[in-house]
Amino acid sequence: MQEPEITVHSREQLTYLLTEAAEVEHNLMCCYLYASFSIKTSADGVDPVTANELARWKRAITSVAVEEMTHLALVNNLLMAIGAAPHFGRPNFPVAPGLHPSGIVVSLRRFDMETLDHFIFLERPEGFEDADGASFVRQTNRAFERKAAAPRFMPMALDYLTVGHFYRSIRKGIESLSNALGEKQLFSGDVRTQVTPEIVSLKGLQAVTDLKSALGAVDTIVEQGEGSQADTESSHYRRFLAVREAYRALLKQDASFDPARPVAENPVMRNPPSPEGKIYVNEPAAAKALDFANAIYSTMLRCLAQGFAGTDPILKRRFLDAGTNAMFALVPVAERLTQMKASTSLPGVTAGLTFTVLRDTSHLPAHDVAVTFIAERLRLLADGASETLDNPALAVDVSARLLGLADRLEGKSTAKEDLVEIAEGKDLIISFNTQRCIHARFCVLGEPSVFKANVVGPWIAPDDATHKENLIGVARACPSGAITYRRKDSGPEEMAPPVNLIQVREDGPLGIRAEMTVSGEPAGFRATLCRCGQSKNKPYCDGSHKDAGFTASGEPKASDLTPLQVRTGKVDIRPQTDGPLIVSGNMEMISGTGRTFHKTQSAVLCRCGASGKKPFCDGSHARVGFKS
Repeated sequence: MQEPEITVHSREQLTYLLTEAAEVEHNLMCCYLYASFSIKTSADGVDPVTANELARWKRAITSVAVEEMTHLALVNNLLMAIGAAPHFGRPNFPVAPGLHPSGIVVSLRRFDMETLDHFIFLERPEGFEDADGASFVRQTNRAFERKAAAPRFMPMALDYLTVGHFYRSIRKGIESLSNALGEKQLFSGDVRTQVTPEIVSLKGLQAVTDLKSALGAVDTIVEQGEGSQADTESSHYRRFLAVREAYRALLKQDASFDPARPVAENPVMRNPPSPEGKIYVNEPAAAKALDFANAIYSTMLRCLAQGFAGTDPILKRRFLDAGTNAMFALVPVAERLTQMKASTSLPGVTAGLTFTVLRDTSHLPAHDVAVTFIAERLRLLADGASETLDNPALAVDVSARLLGLADRLEGKSTAKEDLVEIAEGKDLIISFNTQRCIHARFCVLGEPSVFKANVVGPWIAPDDATHKENLIGVARACPSGAITYRRKDSGPEEMAPPVNLIQVREDGPLGIRAEMTVSGEPAGFRATLCRCGQSKNKPYCDGSHKDAGFTASGEPKASDLTPLQVRTGKVDIRPQTDGPLIVSGNMEMISGTGRTFHKTQSAVLCRCGASGKKPFCDGSHARVGFKS
């Protein structure tokens, strides 16, 4: 069937189409997450082999949902690039007919073969005739059409058969408007409002500043979704096809196999005026948990909207970090809902997150007031977790996460007190941080009279040094930063190095030499950060790479060697939850032998150990289920 033509004749209409695109991406992300939350685990009595296979499917679906967040971010960058506002609003589920094309059903369903067929149908490339899930076909109203008889001043919703065609129409519209208005006039938005990979780690994310980057953003969305000739296996379409093939194989072994819990279709929080196709969650325990989960979700959207609209780089990062990490507080609650009885009148049906949105999801006008507004909300939710959730351990964990988000949003420290031993001598005070030590043994080999190995009781004696300057040199040689010193003789203290360095160790960690902050906290001038994914003291190395047999070259190929105008300054290191390290600041990256291979002011570095382009992240953390 031929796709209908969609023409773009004004900036207003392009904004209208991009706003619908934002809603499409947001809705699909919610649908994919809902299905993944419903998938069974070993706790449901599934045998270990099957549980591992289901976990693999869950990771595949979740990774697609994460990339839908990338698409949502790119669409919002496109909106802000042309002078419009970011858009995080969306219709509540189930989406009413007419808000999307007549042939597309958007609803919350548990994971089963029909749901999977529906996902494949939604992500199919143009010209592919994949059939929709049977029950989804029955819900469509194909007699209704969204079309305009002729170009009008008011933008109107238009039909499309595939999401790929919709985006290619947007792409064509961007090109035509750029030619008509001029590239500079079309892309007149404040680039500071946009979100880049240096702020949020999302594969394919980029700023939109001109026609080339705008078209590149659209191409990324299409290629990650339906695929391209260059990379078909990693597209959403191909990943869903792979899951379906594995699903069919299990059904051949057992025709009664059911991979998901009996989760409600299109659950709602309140008794709806039109109940058709919805399940009202009124079981008291589930109703309280659902209300709580949706409150976390709506607060997450507030954080994201605030982060996208802001221009202050510090507050922007805080809001976006809070929004991203709120998802990690939300997920266990959403998964718990799928185990709870949904309705007093429907036995055997469990609840699910409804992703209910507030009427207003736009950003708050004053960003400093927004910090107070959102932190207050997070603390209110944290205080209510114990009264709302039926699982005490879950309540404690979620409450702690939400309180931590509130503190970090306000710029307060949430780090645990370091386990630091302090030894004071006549001229020097030596501090030893047990949590940072990687047992490089520079200390006991360089000053064995000070650092006394294998003794009971105090083991650091600064006054036994051969010479205080030699002891200072040993302290500065400690690669992990576990050993630091302070002088009592008014001599010079340790200072930032003249060149910020990140050294990639062969089969080992990342060695950092710079004035750095880690997760917003000052972390000294030296550190070793885990890149094998196995450390029990993340983000710092604890030597686990040796026991894990981690292998990774310490001699990466040279890439960007453009000289930095400034080679020192503060370096900010922000470990992403279940993701990579985002590093910002002037830095030169060197190999294990000291060869410079990359100079940059921002980098996204792998710490799951699975990236195919180490030391840089390629998104593999989502594929392998990395946890931090």
